[in-house]
Amino acid sequence: MNLQTLLLISKDSELEPLLRAASPHASIHAVNTVSAGISLWSEVSPDLVVAEGNPQTLAPLLEYVSQTPASTPFLAIGERHSVKEAVEIMKAGATDYLPKPICIEDLHTAITRALKHPPSALPSSPHDPFASIISISPQMNLMKQLAKEVALTDATVLITGESGTGKELFAEAIHRCSLRANGPLVTLNCAGIPENLLEAELFGYETGAFTDAKRSKPGRFQMAEGGTIFLDEIGEMSPTAQAKLLRVLENHTIDPLGDTRSRKVNIRIIAATNEDLLAHIKAGRFRLDLYYRLNVYQLRIPPLRERLEDIEPILLSFLERAKQERGCRIRAIAPTAVAVLQHHDWPGNVRELHNAVEWLTITCKTEIIQPAHLPASVKSAPPTSCLSQSSKPSLLAFGLSFQDMEKQMLEEALQKSSGNVSEASRLLKMTRNTLRYRLAKYHLPE
Repeated sequence: MNLQTLLLISKDSELEPLLRAASPHASIHAVNTVSAGISLWSEVSPDLVVAEGNPQTLAPLLEYVSQTPASTPFLAIGERHSVKEAVEIMKAGATDYLPKPICIEDLHTAITRALKHPPSALPSSPHDPFASIISISPQMNLMKQLAKEVALTDATVLITGESGTGKELFAEAIHRCSLRANGPLVTLNCAGIPENLLEAELFGYETGAFTDAKRSKPGRFQMAEGGTIFLDEIGEMSPTAQAKLLRVLENHTIDPLGDTRSRKVNIRIIAATNEDLLAHIKAGRFRLDLYYRLNVYQLRIPPLRERLEDIEPILLSFLERAKQERGCRIRAIAPTAVAVLQHHDWPGNVRELHNAVEWLTITCKTEIIQPAHLPASVKSAPPTSCLSQSSKPSLLAFGLSFQDMEKQMLEEALQKSSGNVSEASRLLKMTRNTLRYRLAKYHLPE
């Protein structure tokens, strides 16, 4: 769609020159008030409407948009970067929202996106992308509602929560609900790539940037152009990569290794972590300025032990999937078995529950899961605080050496965390690097 006629509603005299620079071939009709803009709308039939204000001052215009067939994209400009205002305005019918101050590049990108996906041409999904996140608890339903609202904006999102709670599912659903749904969703686990390769993976490199760089390669940021990049385990990012990521968030530019030119990128960033970033900041392992840039809008996914009512529906959804994929015989779970599961602490969260269901599909020979069928790992014993001090056994009574005890603790932590190194290190209260060293010491697999 070519932009020929543009209607501008604003009292800011600097906006019109910016629009002329961003859209030099468009005929711009500028008015100062919302009432004048509504009157002129029907006369000039604009290809795009740009209006400045907040939900209160734009209320008559938003009401007009709601009663008008959704054919003209409407770009709102606000005085400040308020997610609440952006969500409110976009739910009322705006195509996009830009906070001040505005640069020509951001304005041009927003106009291009609005014309590419006008309201009547927005991609429609046959189902709610958040429907794949099974929940009946008010905590999770609130998180899903907040995620749906922020998905309508271009705000950077920080998803926090323990390992296995479903942070990646939230990131995917936010992308699929956003205006960038037609663009790519690129995922990168910052802990899964060696530190010396992370920068090249994120920002790409040019031929000859280092010894083995025989040809240029685009980074993940370039691959996510027009879409979303999801940076999982952001707390594991090296200080050098953190500094470069800060530049991306501030200027939307990247510097590929070996390239003397900076390159603009049009992306949305969603980050996730299962670690306490504020503790990392105090320890000097994470940049405070980067934290503030990432933490524009935070979603904390509650652990499974805080939403016990979700255990049964999640388990049944896993069983239904197993039935469709492999013809699983199990069709239900006894209330007594559900009660046992609800007394377990679930350190591995939904991932641990999924592993338990996979175990049950192999070992349970009946149609209804009974308490006896459950794996021993989820039959929680009473907490140690319930035992009197005199009844606690002496560790020396086991007759094991220190090395034997250490090895058993490592094996138990790996079992409890379903092999997740980050979760195992949390259980053992040691760093990931220390845990990896001790696993190698006893020849235990990661």
